[in-house]
Amino acid sequence: MEPGEGPVDACILRVALALPFSRLYDYLPPSDCPSERLVPGHRVCVPFKAGARIGFLIEVADESPIAPEKLRRAIEILDQAPVIHTPQLGLLIWASDYYHHPLGEVVAQALPGSLRRVRAIAPRARDTPGPSTPPAPPPAAPVLTASQADAVQQITTRLDRFEVFLLEGVTGSGKTEVYLRIVEAVIEAGKQALCLVPEIGLTPQTIARFQERFAVPIAATHSGLSEAQRRSAWWTAREGAPIVIGTRSAVWSELCRPGVIVVDEEHDLSYKQQQGFRYSARDIAIIRAKRHHIPVVLGSATPSLESLHNAAIGRYRHLCLPARVGGATNPTVEVIDLRRSTVRGPLSAALIARITETLAERRQVIVFANRRGYAPLLLCPECAWAAGCDRCDARLVYHHETRRLRCHHCGADRPLPMGCPECGSASLSKVGHGTERVVESLREHFPTARVLRIDRDAVRGQTAWERVLARISAGDADILVGTQMLAKGHHFPKVTLVAIVDGDQGLYGTDFRAGERMAQQLVQVAGRTGRAEDPGQVVIQTHNPHHPLLAVLLREGYSAFAAMALRERREAGLPPFSALALVRAEGRNTRAPEVFLQEARSLGLRERHPGAALLGPVPAPMERRADRYRWHLLVQARERNRLQTFLHAWLPQLAALKSSRRVRWSVDVDPQELL
Repeated sequence: MEPGEGPVDACILRVALALPFSRLYDYLPPSDCPSERLVPGHRVCVPFKAGARIGFLIEVADESPIAPEKLRRAIEILDQAPVIHTPQLGLLIWASDYYHHPLGEVVAQALPGSLRRVRAIAPRARDTPGPSTPPAPPPAAPVLTASQADAVQQITTRLDRFEVFLLEGVTGSGKTEVYLRIVEAVIEAGKQALCLVPEIGLTPQTIARFQERFAVPIAATHSGLSEAQRRSAWWTAREGAPIVIGTRSAVWSELCRPGVIVVDEEHDLSYKQQQGFRYSARDIAIIRAKRHHIPVVLGSATPSLESLHNAAIGRYRHLCLPARVGGATNPTVEVIDLRRSTVRGPLSAALIARITETLAERRQVIVFANRRGYAPLLLCPECAWAAGCDRCDARLVYHHETRRLRCHHCGADRPLPMGCPECGSASLSKVGHGTERVVESLREHFPTARVLRIDRDAVRGQTAWERVLARISAGDADILVGTQMLAKGHHFPKVTLVAIVDGDQGLYGTDFRAGERMAQQLVQVAGRTGRAEDPGQVVIQTHNPHHPLLAVLLREGYSAFAAMALRERREAGLPPFSALALVRAEGRNTRAPEVFLQEARSLGLRERHPGAALLGPVPAPMERRADRYRWHLLVQARERNRLQTFLHAWLPQLAALKSSRRVRWSVDVDPQELL
């Protein structure tokens, strides 16, 4: 029934509540409510149990399976106009269905927190707008390379239709300049550009680049903002800000005139939500662009294997930027075989020599060590006791600054023991190299150098990160020691040496994507050097210089590595040559999740669905975490539509199992980590 047709009391409001149940709740309209207010997308205050809750009006129906006399009346339609426009509501309904997550929770997470509370929307606060518009005129745009110009031309001539462009460009090849030219064309057409970046740390420099070029309002949104700032950014985007920039959650921004979506570093794992509503912002961006009939640009120096496969079969248009801009050359790569080197601590003699040469030239060095803390293992050499977490199947990491042992999985924390608790030996060995130990070693070898540690322990919060970037830019650091925080998209023109302490990390991971992640990380961190007029150098320490994945990557580059990895995936029937869903279950004892998933498997086998296979259940790679035992059941199908057909038939049956009440369980469609 359309609003205005017939008596209001004849309508049934179908409302989604932010609850972990995949159903809509039926209510009668509020008393004396004008029929024109009964439009999907409105927030509704409804009675629920003994209180009231915010709900979202999804549809207006003619009848309900519940008898009219048993239906409760909604309390109030909260706003004068829907907070969610029809196209956005359709996208949220699609996402709920695809990821098999309750619609009310999906809708709620797409809105600022203030819109999830029981009160009407206040007018937009004008004292907290998006980033201010720079008063100075924009600088002249640089001259494009032939490859950049071709990419810009191909995309801007197709702004009136849906198409996915995979923009593969080596680090320093000017992908951002391509984005800026595309956004310029979109703004000139009177439309909006949505630009996604993988992490909060990348938003300041991205916003600065766009502010420098465009004298227009920019809405910036990410989890580091205050609630007032997030609400203001939501309003700014909704009211038509020409540019919207943000991290993963920005993909849900309300846009009134969408013109293009850009996903920078499209391969990055940060685009996949790992808890609750487990969506992929990159994939949602593609679906959203298709619904709006606009292009989407996926940019990366190391595209995901899924995106490369889609380009190879013609589903995406593949555009390449093969060279660095401004005459910059790719860095040289040196491999240090640790089996043949005398190494005391994390730094080989050869690496120390390279750092010495670079500092003598008054250039900066990045030392990449992707482990926080001082040592990942505390070991007794007398009896082989190792410090383990009491709540997880994991070793405790020694942090020297606090002299404490910490679990990086559950957060457990305890003092460093005076001796071995098993044999009493006072001699405990600190095994392995974290960022703290690397810093200690560097300060021993280079006592006059300014060493700056960059990891989640040393840099907490957006303000601290911006101070660190300012120090680096000002040259107030000689050696930067850090984790993957340093690897992503940052421009450090004074860095001419990148040293990778452990090039073997990821070669033998349990996840089938471990090799891909390793290759992407190595290439990305290597790309931080040699991006100005000075040539760059990359030094990689490894115990496995002849490992096939590492050898191909170093000898032939990322494209050759990806081609080899795709051949392996095809032979194994793994994504992108199949579709996966992972059902995770956890409980206080190991039997409860195992029993639940065994019963789930039995139900699945009864479905006899062609093309879908159930693998497991098996314990998770880390079975015990935070005192809960974790088990996995993997669903694999040759095609995505077959996977979805199976899940729609199977998952409702799992919720009805008695064993499901003794565990916490979830489904992850297109999982990016099997952890």
